[in-house]
Formats: sequence, structure tokens, C-alpha cells
Amino acid sequence: MKQKIVELPVKVLPHAAGLPLPRYMSAGAAGMDLFAALSESAAIEPGTVELIPTGLQVAVPQGYELQIRPRSGLAARHGIGLLNSPGTVDADYRGEIKVILINLGPVKFTVSRGDRIAQMILCPIPRMKLLPTETLPETTRGRGGFGHTGIK
Repeated sequence: MKQKIVELPVKVLPHAAGLPLPRYMSAGAAGMDLFAALSESAAIEPGTVELIPTGLQVAVPQGYELQIRPRSGLAARHGIGLLNSPGTVDADYRGEIKVILINLGPVKFTVSRGDRIAQMILCPIPRMKLLPTETLPETTRGRGGFGHTGIK
């Protein structure tokens, strides 16, 4: 089955000159990797946050959002995640995409220019209409939440 391709206009800012555009790193990848557009390396100490620029602005089509998600390799090997995971780039936002990295690992982590720091995924977003009601349909789960199914 052929996948639908959605065109996403992207503006490369001067501080990202020479960096590759985001790209899929394998044929089956869901997200395109984003690269750090730093002029000099940034050290992220354990327990701290750093806002990393990508040097990109995009025009997300109406009806979509661009989700910014962590890279599993950075999380598994270094404890690096995204503070607001997933981050959302709305269809009406035209500023630079920046990634909020957090170091949850035990040692300092350094981000250098051109490092792959996150991934972006384009997702359809249906509009909602809330319908106030006094009752909701019953389910087997009911109000169970926050660990209601146990540990094992």
C-alpha cells in the first residue's frame, strides 16, 4: 500500500546552514530525525534542561500537528529525554522549532552541532466538539486508573 505524502514547507535559518534537513533514518521509520543547530556545544548537567535550536521553521498544514519526540537511543544510553514529550508544533506556529532536552542520567551530556536530538512525526488532528452530559456510557474498566491493572 502506498503511503500518503504530505508536503511540509520548511525554512532553514542561517544558524542551520550546512546541516542536513530532517530525514527518515530507515525505510520503516515513523519520524524524521532533527539535528542540533548550535554554534558551540551545550553541556547538559544531570537534572537540568537545555533548549536546543534546530534552525528550522515549518508550515504545518491545517488539520495536522508536528509532534517532537525523544530519540530512544539517547534515552536508553544517556537518560536524555524531552521535558514536554511529545512537544507539539501547531499549524499556526511559524517560529523556530526548538527541543527541550532534559538530562535524567547520572552524568553530564554534551550536545554538539549536527547531533540528532529528537524526531518529528506529522499527525492528523481531528477537531473535537464537547457534548455536555450528565451520564457517560459504562465500560468494564469504569473509573479504574493510575495502576488499576496491577504491576504484573
